[in-house]
Amino acid sequence: MKELIKKDEYGVFADGKETARADSLFVAKFFEKEHKNVLRDIENLIDPESGLSEEFNRLNFEPTSYVDGWNRKQKAYAMTRDGFTMLVMSYTGAKANRFKELYIKRFNEMESHIKALSEAKADFPLLTDNIKLLYENPQPYHYSNECNLVNKVALGMTAKKYRELNGIPKGETIRPYLTEEQLYLLNELQKADVTLLRLFSDYNDRKEYLKQYKDRLLLEQNRLTA
Repeated sequence: MKELIKKDEYGVFADGKETARADSLFVAKFFEKEHKNVLRDIENLIDPESGLSEEFNRLNFEPTSYVDGWNRKQKAYAMTRDGFTMLVMSYTGAKANRFKELYIKRFNEMESHIKALSEAKADFPLLTDNIKLLYENPQPYHYSNECNLVNKVALGMTAKKYRELNGIPKGETIRPYLTEEQLYLLNELQKADVTLLRLFSDYNDRKEYLKQYKDRLLLEQNRLTA
């Protein structure tokens, strides 16, 4: 299965459709169960006689595979939050409850990560691609920090604040609402920040350079229109 965001140490990842999932192999490991027994539990759930709908099973239990220690391809499942919840409802005891809580936290973190990546991709596709190249395991703040930096230098505020001031629905890209000058600045500063990420690890260094670059861009625009 294609992974938009790689598996963490608990096997929670984002698939190619930006859905948080958990790998059944990892779930077996952390709940201290044989994987074959976890597979049995899943297949009992997706059995037509279980009472769950075919649609629920299709959306929440995706067949996948892994290669074992003997280089053999073995079956596994990638579960959504709902699929995981349905599976572990029957796992009881204090230790099982601790792992349920931990996985809920991991799902929340992964969904936050997906949201940050999705919003960044909508407004800053080139920037997000380079962040993924620069960091082995990029976190939500890697995307939000850079997007906020470029927006604050170009527009004087974050995209969130711009939406609030202009009555733009939450989560919608702000680009269609920008003036031609704002859009030009945003695009140019984004391209500059892609290079700066490779040169300067310090956020404030990048911020200062972008502010200076913005001033030069505005001076050049004024010269051309004078």
